Amino acid sequence: MIARISGRLEEISDGSAIIDLGGGVWYDVLIPACDTDRLSKQIGDEIVLHTIDYVEGNPSHGLQRPRLIGFLTEADRGFFMLFTTVKGIGVRKALRALIKPVAEIAAAIQAKDVDFLASLPEIGKRTAQQVIAELSGKVEQFADQTKLPQEQLPDYATEAIAILIQLGEKRSDAIALVRKALADAPDLDSPEKIIQHSYKLKATGW
Repeated sequence: MIARISGRLEEISDGSAIIDLGGGVWYDVLIPACDTDRLSKQIGDEIVLHTIDYVEGNPSHGLQRPRLIGFLTEADRGFFMLFTTVKGIGVRKALRALIKPVAEIAAAIQAKDVDFLASLPEIGKRTAQQVIAELSGKVEQFADQTKLPQEQLPDYATEAIAILIQLGEKRSDAIALVRKALADAPDLDSPEKIIQHSYKLKATGW
């Protein structure tokens, strides 16, 4: 199994990344939807992807080919491997479904938030219920917000999420509110300011 690859990110297109490994070798690596924007900002940089290799296609039709899937962290790779054990969720469906960071999706599974999961591409209510039934109690380590990259979630934002949960918000909603507040007003630099802005957004339907 190829555990990770490193090289220069050359291109992002249609759910995949082209990595120049040097020596005239380029790899086409599939990536989850949530990483597309972030990696698009790193074109030309040296990156490391934690990978899963698998064979794609139908052997009875002779159309098999080896593929690599790449993730920014080992935790993301671990969650993906668990996520694809759910009945009805294959590799391609999982890659398209993961439009939100893994921590948010894991938190929604923990909270048994059917609506959040059903809003993911290709999931729907029935599959969301299946995900919760099969993975509830197994994703706590992935929902741990300390595993999120520092640039995505500053300490004061983590504190704001904790306070919102104490105030009665679902964990997945608290995370979504804080992310939306920071995207809307990047100058917010304290839990109090974030919470105040979050409730303003919530009042307008964000």
